[in-house]
Amino acid sequence: MKVAVINYGMGNLGSVRRSLENLGADVIVAEHPIQLLDVNRIILPGVGSFGEGMKKLSTKGWIESLQKQVIEEGKPLLGICLGMQMLSSSSEENGLNEGLNFISGKVLRLDKLGCRLRIPHVGWNEVNHQESTPLFKNIPQSIDFYFVHSYALIADDTSNVIATSNYDISITSSVSKNHIFGTQFHPEKSSKAGQQILKNFIEFASC
Repeated sequence: MKVAVINYGMGNLGSVRRSLENLGADVIVAEHPIQLLDVNRIILPGVGSFGEGMKKLSTKGWIESLQKQVIEEGKPLLGICLGMQMLSSSSEENGLNEGLNFISGKVLRLDKLGCRLRIPHVGWNEVNHQESTPLFKNIPQSIDFYFVHSYALIADDTSNVIATSNYDISITSSVSKNHIFGTQFHPEKSSKAGQQILKNFIEFASC
């Protein structure tokens, strides 16, 4: 299984790569969009601001490549943290910014959603998921995953939300739509449960 981890200048590439290699995946850190042509799976990591992330994806040609490889060719995609948020239609972080629009919805700051706890939300938190979702296969309910974020994705279609967590309010912690997945938490920093998430993504059989 050949997996591309996109390097657009805003990702935690080293730990993601090591986690995938520990699972036996053939991993490439993709430096150019053309490298997505010859892979089976794509991971879009991310730390930082939404607008800056989308700007880097745009200027380096990743948006067109992702549209072609994920939407048209049907290659499974996993967005991690900021990578998940950029799957959405838009974000209000530092002004209104358009996203990839792979999963319809918007990204809002946690306090705007009613959260009264300290922001950013940093640390381990329980995740509860839909029983039937392939991304959480062999993962019990209420397992802790590691989070670092100040914004959350609000999906227009609640059926795209496959897992939630509580941080004073209910937070979308994972989304999916067909062969497209996202985790607000960092699986590469989340011990055995995180490894299982990545394993499930690698083994996911898309139609």
